[in-house]
Amino acid sequence: MATVKIKVGLFLVALSWFSYTLYRFALSITGQIVSFTDVPGTIGLGFRSAGSFIAVVVILFYLVKRDLSAPEVIMSLRWIVAFEAIYFFCFLQSAIWGLATVFPGYPRELLIVSTGLPCLAEALVIPLVLTKLFLELNPKKAASGATKWALIAGTTYLFVFWFNYTMQWIAALMDTGVRFVLYPINAFGFALTAVGLLGVAFYAALSFRRTLGSEKLTGLGLRKIGVIVTAVGLYFDLMLLLYLLFGSVGGYNMWHTFFVYHNVDLWCLAFPVAGLPLLFQPQR
Repeated sequence: MATVKIKVGLFLVALSWFSYTLYRFALSITGQIVSFTDVPGTIGLGFRSAGSFIAVVVILFYLVKRDLSAPEVIMSLRWIVAFEAIYFFCFLQSAIWGLATVFPGYPRELLIVSTGLPCLAEALVIPLVLTKLFLELNPKKAASGATKWALIAGTTYLFVFWFNYTMQWIAALMDTGVRFVLYPINAFGFALTAVGLLGVAFYAALSFRRTLGSEKLTGLGLRKIGVIVTAVGLYFDLMLLLYLLFGSVGGYNMWHTFFVYHNVDLWCLAFPVAGLPLLFQPQR
């Protein structure tokens, strides 16, 4: 029964990933503003849509008890990882634009903090670890290598997430002033991002540090993975809920504009449906 719940949870997360990415892809096609950044961004969303669709299909096979062969699973995972690496690499031109462009009405420092540095981290760091993971996903290699780099990649995502979202808060403070974070709701959201997400990232790094040589997922502690996945999902859930309940406290600001209207990661709202079944897995 627990296994079925995990499969259903993973399927719902994959479906959320695909449907939301496809939605952002459609918006990107029809909403081109800056060709230098928007064209590669649209291409990247196209690749991510394809990768997330493969994930939906693979998990659906397991959900209906038609398991794929090991080579088929490995090949599917390699496609997903490759498309995801391409997606993030497509942020490179946004990084260049944010670091080098002088945009009317925006101080250069603001573009560097809100766009240049976050996009540079996404475009260089994540594709690097995903490329290594792609190479380790090889039936001729030991499973421990793929497991190790899957955990490293997941932890890297968390640190990049933390850096990206914290930089958006800093950009909002630069644009609006320190008074913006003096509102209790905003102060809570800032702390949840700058401290909470960082804490989850360090928890993942410390939890997996001693288990990177394990070949079996069960040896890695499914409950710890459940804690991490659930915590990340609840972060997105809570941040969106705060906006829906209280709106943009303090008036228009870059943080809420980014998080609600330009956030390509809102599909992570569904993470708890996969994390909770892992969290309540019985110990073996």
